[in-house]
Amino acid sequence: MTSSSDIDAILARYPKARPPLPPAYAAVYEREYKLNREGGSFVTKISRALESWMHRRVAAGPEGDVLEIGAGTLNQLHYEPVNAGYDVVEPFEALYYGSPDLARVRSIYADISEIPPDRRYRRITSVAVLEHLDDLPSIVARSGQLLGSDGVFQAGIPSEGGLAWTLAWKTTTGIAYWLRNRLDYGVLMAHEHLNTAAEIEAVVGHFFGDVRIARYPLPARQLSFYTYLEARAPLFERIAWFLKGR
Repeated sequence: MTSSSDIDAILARYPKARPPLPPAYAAVYEREYKLNREGGSFVTKISRALESWMHRRVAAGPEGDVLEIGAGTLNQLHYEPVNAGYDVVEPFEALYYGSPDLARVRSIYADISEIPPDRRYRRITSVAVLEHLDDLPSIVARSGQLLGSDGVFQAGIPSEGGLAWTLAWKTTTGIAYWLRNRLDYGVLMAHEHLNTAAEIEAVVGHFFGDVRIARYPLPARQLSFYTYLEARAPLFERIAWFLKGR
């Protein structure tokens, strides 16, 4: 459990400054992102197979309207049943442009702030997104506001900061990235993964009264590759107070 002083210190880190991406990395960024999301190489196919644990956990939520944060190439829709409405937040249009899954999407927003304030969702989801956000607390707090009274916030994340996760990417994706580009994958990870699993768990726990956590393949953060968070009972007064100061 995170103490008041600890969570205050964590919240004070945001918004975080993202390390700039050197030109050589920027030149291959979009190609590598799609390759990672779509499983276009042997290593990424293995990674995608492991990540399917997160996708399945997130998809196993209650029926109703869904908002997916950071929808990317819309690959989560492959796991989702048909819903009354499926909205997404995704600023990077090139990722979903031309996707056959667009027909299933009701509304696309470039930022969560664009969503009408009276809109309510049964589920707000994300898969491998929260670790990337430079202003994580604001996104989590706004998600709490957009949930209906019986809504649930569901997120799958890598167990960033843990031993198993670090060893996994260094010995698989990191090597494959270097072989394709002759570039250090650690530079890209520093640019992309701004938040550790511990920070994400603390922030979600600060804004929700009921948070449940599962890990894969082993239950300890240090020995897991992925973490799943399921949060209910948004703490609306705390959320409103925090967002008022933003």
